[in-house]
Amino acid sequence: MKCMYCGCEDSKVVDSRSTDDGKSIRRRRECIACGKRFTTFETIETVPFLVIKRDGTRQIYDRSKIKNGILRACEKRPISMAEIDKVVDNIEKSLYNSLDEEITSQKIGDLVMEQLKDLDEVAYIRFAAVYRQFKDSATFFEEMSKIFNTGGKGKKKR
Repeated sequence: MKCMYCGCEDSKVVDSRSTDDGKSIRRRRECIACGKRFTTFETIETVPFLVIKRDGTRQIYDRSKIKNGILRACEKRPISMAEIDKVVDNIEKSLYNSLDEEITSQKIGDLVMEQLKDLDEVAYIRFAAVYRQFKDSATFFEEMSKIFNTGGKGKKKR
C-alpha cells in the first residue's frame, strides 16, 4: 500500500478490525519510511451481472429495484426495514452464488416471491399481483389457493 504522505510502498499493519456492518476490514497502517499513519479499507470486489428483462433487453443489476419492489409489497404491513434488508440480502446471496453473469428477471422475481411467501402472505400476494400480471380475478384466486393449499407457510401471523 502506497503511503499517502511520502509515496513509499512499504508499510506495516498496526491495527486491523471489521467495520460495523461486517462487510469490510479497516486497517491502520504505518509507513516504514516516514512513520506516519493512515487508514485503508479492504472490501470484497463483486462482479456485476446483467439482468435479462422480459422484452430481451439487458441492464446492470440494481439492488435498489428489488428493495423498492419489496417495500411497495410490504407497505402498511408490520414488517421492519431489518427484515426487508435481510430478504434482499438473501436474494443477493442466491444471485451471486449462482455464478451466472446474466440472470433473468423472472428468476429474480421468483426468488423475491419465495422469500415474501415465508415473510408475509399479504406482501406475497401484493408482489405476485404485479409480478405475475394478473389479468382477472381467476388468476388471482389461483395464486391465493396455492398459499392455502400449502397451509399458509407465512412465519408470522399478523
